[in-house]
Amino acid sequence: MTDRKPPGVGFQTWVERQIREAAERGAFDNLPGAGKPIEDLDKPHDELWWVKQKLRRENLSYLPPTIALRKEAEDALAAAAEAGSEAEVRRIVADINRKILDGNRKAASGPPLNLAPYDPERVVRSWRERRGALTPSGKPDEPDSKAGPFAPHGSPSVRRNDPSPAGAEGPPGGREPS
Repeated sequence: MTDRKPPGVGFQTWVERQIREAAERGAFDNLPGAGKPIEDLDKPHDELWWVKQKLRRENLSYLPPTIALRKEAEDALAAAAEAGSEAEVRRIVADINRKILDGNRKAASGPPLNLAPYDPERVVRSWRERRGALTPSGKPDEPDSKAGPFAPHGSPSVRRNDPSPAGAEGPPGGREPS
């Protein structure tokens, strides 16, 4: 503990004397960063400099909850594509769908979630296709051409092998070719 400032001695003189005595004792030798330039010295003052420095030093990052959930949904679909069984695919999709529904139900900070639950059947179908597996009927299943294998649940789907996609009512202009 430091001594009290003696009466009649100015604060500046007293502090300078304590610093000098500490330097003579070697209290400032081998400090971390000794002889290195001070980081961000030339940048404007930032009130949260220490938070940013801590995040950088600990190799951490922060995402708003909605963006983190979007990232988690992408990771879940990647995990489903690499799953070892259909039951595992369904479990992964059910877990992420539960989180998506919770995220849509609650108000969270950050940009809007705008994420719909995934259709488990489409994800399973895509998983089977990647494995070259056959459907229960024994025929290869066709993927949806417009919606893609991981389209959200309830998306419109058009089959490639369907000769008349939804909304097609004959040739353009309503005339038959001659």
